[in-house]
Amino acid sequence: MTTGTPDASQEMAHETTAAAARIGPFADPAWSTPHGLPPFEDIVPAHYLPAFEAALASHRAEIDAIAADTAPATFANTVAALERAGHDLDRVASVFFNLSGSHTNPELQAVERTITPRLARHGSAIYLDAALWARISAVDPEAEQLGPEERRVLDRYRTRFRRSGADLAPEAKDRMAEIAARMAELGTSFSQNLLADESSFALPLETEDDLAGLPPFLRAAAAAAARERASAHGHVITLSRSLIEPFLVFSTRRDLREKAYDAWTRRGESGGATDNRGLIAEIVALRAERARLLGYDSFAHFKLSDTMAGSPDRAMDLLRNVWTPAHHQAATERDRLQALVQAEGHNFDLAKHDWRHYAEKLRRAEHDLDEGEIKPYLPLDGVIAAAFDTAERLFGLRFEELPDVPRYHPDVRAWAVRNADGSEVGLFLGDYFARATKRSGAWMSAFRSQERLNGDIKPIIVNVMNFAKAPDGEATLLSFDDARTLFHEFGHALHGLLSDVTYPLLAGTAVAGDFVELPSQLYEHWLEQPEVLRKHARHYRTGEPMPEDLLKRLLAARTFNQGFATIEYTASAIVDMTLHLSSAGEDGLDVAAFEADALKRIAMPAEIAMRHRTPHFAHIFSGDGYAAGYYSYLWSEVLDADAFDAFREAGDIFHPETAARLRKYVYGAGNLRDPSEAYTAFRGRLPSIDPLLRQRGLAA
Repeated sequence: MTTGTPDASQEMAHETTAAAARIGPFADPAWSTPHGLPPFEDIVPAHYLPAFEAALASHRAEIDAIAADTAPATFANTVAALERAGHDLDRVASVFFNLSGSHTNPELQAVERTITPRLARHGSAIYLDAALWARISAVDPEAEQLGPEERRVLDRYRTRFRRSGADLAPEAKDRMAEIAARMAELGTSFSQNLLADESSFALPLETEDDLAGLPPFLRAAAAAAARERASAHGHVITLSRSLIEPFLVFSTRRDLREKAYDAWTRRGESGGATDNRGLIAEIVALRAERARLLGYDSFAHFKLSDTMAGSPDRAMDLLRNVWTPAHHQAATERDRLQALVQAEGHNFDLAKHDWRHYAEKLRRAEHDLDEGEIKPYLPLDGVIAAAFDTAERLFGLRFEELPDVPRYHPDVRAWAVRNADGSEVGLFLGDYFARATKRSGAWMSAFRSQERLNGDIKPIIVNVMNFAKAPDGEATLLSFDDARTLFHEFGHALHGLLSDVTYPLLAGTAVAGDFVELPSQLYEHWLEQPEVLRKHARHYRTGEPMPEDLLKRLLAARTFNQGFATIEYTASAIVDMTLHLSSAGEDGLDVAAFEADALKRIAMPAEIAMRHRTPHFAHIFSGDGYAAGYYSYLWSEVLDADAFDAFREAGDIFHPETAARLRKYVYGAGNLRDPSEAYTAFRGRLPSIDPLLRQRGLAA
């Protein structure tokens, strides 16, 4: 019998076991859960940081091997190898960042603050790797006779590397890496500050007088919010859009409307630890510096050089062309609302916190339409069914709800998605209700994206929303705007689900920023079609269809208040672009003064605020995605208004041939083509602005 230290193989096995324990389910190369869903119940916050560290090391080793390859550079050993690399990192990041937005906690937020700059430095090290860039540059598409998809992947990689600084001098590369890491820190802080402000506010409604004007559905939602927050008050209004907006519409307490509106519009500028204005000044300065390093006049010029618009001038031209008629329309709307104030015997001037309230009164007077009359015909389940049925009639999709699959919150629902022939498309998750652990807004994301390079990988797509949840046993009723949001996000989901590409880089929504909203905004059109509403807008208790008279009044009011809606959106887009056209980007930027000056120069109506004021403008400051790109919703609306006309011209909103082209060239094509080419392939030509102006009631 011998004694002593364990042999090397035993020590290695022990270390491997310990490492696997630290990263939990992320140690498994493939999850055996239904549909390969993440095993959410088995993942704890302590797993994420070690899992990230292991995945980062693995990815770096893969990249180093590609860069150090001594064989001549080919598409297969360089570009396709890059596409295959990083699987573990993608898996950890997709789970973590989905949950950090939709169901976070202090432990996840601490991990997020730690890991985001490390991920940024990791990405910079790849894109600034001279040996790797040399190999990508050396791939010869002509000699290899690459196909169209391979050429597109190669082109997109070369574009990404150049835009990340691959051609810069060493000292400039170092600075680019520093900027990327710092920007990741700032974006994380911005998002967490905003969530803190949104989660900490609650307006108590303590008396019957405080509840004056609120319809039953809103009283129920306010009571549910109080219970969810364990409030001592029976009813509270939070800063969730699904609560704050109807409160501003219905409350007859002008003082409470003002208090709630002030909190809503001052998120991110509290003056305390969660104030975002200093972060914004630094973000704008760093973006401007990055653009100058790359040889651009401003961050806006850099950002738009790789979009359909191509330049800030073209984007601003569109915004101005819409601003002018919208401004005129909003002035007319304001005068009519002010007349209504005076007709009620009041002598105050219409204010920002009054607009929605009096607009609803005017809508009732002009269209005999009451939001409370509409909502009973739009239960959440009915609107989901309408979205699914539309997808079936357009694209032949089938949806089967799955009761027993892993989920990260009890409210999350899951559906298997299949083609008409029964073949698998992917998995769709719906996370519909507001909660304190979820950031505001609505979005689509992916736990797994479609591709064929690493096998026939089916996507797992999630829609996240913030509807006010009804009490247990009662139906959640949506406003028409809520229903439109659901259709919008489901359009994004279809863009991810129907993706039909080989390479991950091109999959789903990985398209130009001013093209990505086309599938989502186009899908909204079907909600407004009488054929869809007659079938699916049914009373949540009786099952009776929406009365024909109510349906006609609802559709007749589609362009009501569009001056206001267009102004609040377009003002946000103009301020975004103006901020990022700054070539200096001084650290001392006074955010409030800049915003006020930009609005003054476009004659912003005093009675309307930006849809997203700068201190809480998460679209452009939580990350770079929509920075100098908020205009893209309007750009895409030009496309979607024209695209739906293709169905009208065919005489059938579900026209099979038109739907087949739509699936092939828009929803299924990912980034296989330049967006202008993709749209032309679908429509036969590029669009004009006229359908958009008609859609918004601004054509005159």
